[in-house]
Amino acid sequence: MEIAESPPAFANAPETLGAAATDRLPAPLEAEIRAIYERSPLYARRFPLHREQLQWACYRGIPVLTKQEIVQRGHTAFFSDYREIERGFAQKKYEYEHTSGTTSGPMTVVMEDGWWNAQTRRAYLAHPGLARYVDRPYRKCVLAPVGCSSNLCPYEDHPFPHRYFDGTVYLNLSSDPFAFPEGEWDRITRELQAVQPEVIEGEPIYLSLLARALKKRQVGVPSVKTVILTYGKASLQHSRRIAETFPGAEQVDLYGSTEAGYLFVGDAFKDNLRVIDANAFIELVPWRPESDPDAFQIHVTTRGRVAMPLLRYHTGDIVRRTPTGFRILGRERDLHARSDGVVVSAFEIDRVLPGEFQCWHWSLMQVSEQRWELQYVADEIAPEGFAEDIASVLGDGARVALFRRKCIAPAASGKFALLKPLAK
Repeated sequence: MEIAESPPAFANAPETLGAAATDRLPAPLEAEIRAIYERSPLYARRFPLHREQLQWACYRGIPVLTKQEIVQRGHTAFFSDYREIERGFAQKKYEYEHTSGTTSGPMTVVMEDGWWNAQTRRAYLAHPGLARYVDRPYRKCVLAPVGCSSNLCPYEDHPFPHRYFDGTVYLNLSSDPFAFPEGEWDRITRELQAVQPEVIEGEPIYLSLLARALKKRQVGVPSVKTVILTYGKASLQHSRRIAETFPGAEQVDLYGSTEAGYLFVGDAFKDNLRVIDANAFIELVPWRPESDPDAFQIHVTTRGRVAMPLLRYHTGDIVRRTPTGFRILGRERDLHARSDGVVVSAFEIDRVLPGEFQCWHWSLMQVSEQRWELQYVADEIAPEGFAEDIASVLGDGARVALFRRKCIAPAASGKFALLKPLAK
């Protein structure tokens, strides 16, 4: 007798998937998969589907999609006739963006007009602190890499009024905030004071350095009620510096990517991230089941997307299930595994940073099997014993050298990494 396969785990709320037989896919998931196959010829070429109701064995047979495969095949592989898409660009029915190439080469992402705004709206509705801004006018400032996720990000040096779109002003005109001259911070400060935003959204390192600039100028922006941390991984140090500059403002962690849209939302550093169920189905794949049963890779299936829909897309991120939701540990390649199986992420490093030590940014890099370097940007020298505390977390006889820097350069992609172990 054939034994039915047990269903995989999903991070979505149970009501999103609905009830289903243990051997067959829930109706909402199967409907989305069928729609993706109809919209994009890529998937049928990789793995044809039968007409009968899908079972979990068939679902697991669908090959996992990686960013590397998308880059190799090219974005045109998602479309039957790319000439139609070219016409769509000319008619403003489609838009395109380029990812930064963090985990592979740069990738072109095609999206139907309005998709980014629609999935952003659904992300806001999934969090009570953001839902209050939906469908009403409010002012927002964005400080993030120029080549960021939103298709509205500027690519040219426009004067202030021309960077104001639908109540949102994009503050920076170049990437690498450590390279901003003081005159640039002066301009950004003036624009913040002029706009008086309710919401500030940005890459955490950019926002931390903004906090430093405002502190130096003794400028406050009391209008800010919400700070959205997105585009990159935040350190608790970033969060604390931001909180000191925008006291009382709620900090929201909004995770996603250019190609997949927003996937998780929650309160920053509260371990309560939840899936934005209206945007995606997120499959949890055990990562280290023997030593860390609550850590998972994620495979994303987008919902309702017409252009370049993603099915079982491997993002490269690791999440940890917590009693209150999820925590994003970071990219798999940015996590350090000790010989005893314990996984070290930026979270564990944050926990040993002394409360009295205030830094604007830090980056921990492994330079040999046992040697690590912690570069940090701070107004004061790190306290005594700091290096030893980090070494004890890393384990395996690690030695840590501290280097105080004026700036820490981003990677070639323009993004920053808090933890950089040796490539395995």
